[in-house]
Amino acid sequence: MLLEGIFAAITTPFYPDSRLYLRKLEHNVERYSRTPLSGLVVLGSTGEAVMLGDEESREILKTACQAASADKVLIAGVGRESVSQTLQLAEFAANQDYDAVLVRTPNFYTPQMGNAAILNYYRMVADASPVPVILYNIPKFTKYDLPVEVIAELAFHPNIVGLKDSSGRVEQIAAVVAATQLVPRRKVTVTEIFAAVTQRMLEAPPSIEAATFISAEMLGGGGALAMSPPRPAVKTRTKEVGFQLLSGSPATLFDSLEAGATGAVLALAASAPQACLEIYTAWKDKDRALALEKQERILRASARVGSELGIAGVKYACDLNGYYGGAPRMPLLPLTADLKAEVAQIMDNIRN
Repeated sequence: MLLEGIFAAITTPFYPDSRLYLRKLEHNVERYSRTPLSGLVVLGSTGEAVMLGDEESREILKTACQAASADKVLIAGVGRESVSQTLQLAEFAANQDYDAVLVRTPNFYTPQMGNAAILNYYRMVADASPVPVILYNIPKFTKYDLPVEVIAELAFHPNIVGLKDSSGRVEQIAAVVAATQLVPRRKVTVTEIFAAVTQRMLEAPPSIEAATFISAEMLGGGGALAMSPPRPAVKTRTKEVGFQLLSGSPATLFDSLEAGATGAVLALAASAPQACLEIYTAWKDKDRALALEKQERILRASARVGSELGIAGVKYACDLNGYYGGAPRMPLLPLTADLKAEVAQIMDNIRN
């Protein structure tokens, strides 16, 4: 699976009484599907995955997949503390046609989670997962920083295709790039313009947008029909990729791309996908000055809204930009009126 570009780490909407608000999830995903985002991460940290029960997680994964357009890469956050629970959710995600799973490091028993235990955990998950596995390093929440040497060893596993690194350290990304240079390159299926091809694209039903008129004469009698022509087959080619790195920090997006990241999974992209995409697009076009200008534009929002105010800040920023955010699930608290005013001021020039 090709992991390039910007992926939105989407939120999980709740009713005021904390029930899942699935209609708003559908609304958000349908709107993300009309953006140039490469894909969506469902049930990542921004999705409050640790706040959800197993059945709720399955409802979210199913609803999001059904609402997403076929050309968006879908990544399911399935990390659990045990191998068996992680695999159960990975298998469900695969049955829903997710393209890959994102697996955070187990952390409750951190004192016992040495290199050997982490290696064993990820290898067992990757051995049995029906879809490719993406490692997830987010030390600010797990209090465990996935060592570069462990990442490099896991990168040789044929079913581990990449890493999302949310350490915020560009030097970590550069170190992983250097340490994984010898990983055998994989062939992935892409479109004619080298965009990712998802299984849902290959399985999409015929288009009903255009209709061809068939006359009664052509039918040899009877009434006339309007029939849609079959959708042309997706034209594909292959591309070789190495171990793919996705940054989790909007504040260091430009520097991470320069260091070798192939893209990013960003909470800020849940509320302002265009602002994040502009950095990547300018960098891809080799316009460093414009990319740096676009990077500067989001620094305050990244620091204050995304990092300091966290889920509540991200969700309110979604409300401001036409996506449903709502309140986080308790015990996380919603923003006060003063904080809402501050977020509105910060996001004033970062509207879609």
